[in-house]
Amino acid sequence: MTLSLGLACLWAVVASAIALLPSKRQHWPHAYVLIAVGIPLLGYVTYENGPTAGLVCFAAGASILRWPLIYFFRWLRGVAFPRRAQPDGDDRERAPARPGE
Repeated sequence: MTLSLGLACLWAVVASAIALLPSKRQHWPHAYVLIAVGIPLLGYVTYENGPTAGLVCFAAGASILRWPLIYFFRWLRGVAFPRRAQPDGDDRERAPARPGE
């Protein structure tokens, strides 16, 4: 096993241990640190072991950090395809105007 794969396994063990900790802040600060460490580590794994090992490690990391990845894709979809304003419907759907207004 190469050094990069050993570090990737250590990253996965640390990420799993962090997930077991109780947290009132919903683990987001920990997720930011794991992402900041995991991206260069993923590049190192890919450089040292090839793209297949890099894709396997990416899939493992994505399964651990699935919610940040889901929120990222939701944000990306909102930026690329912003929602249009809804057209006005019938007058019956609106709240009636107050007397005197």
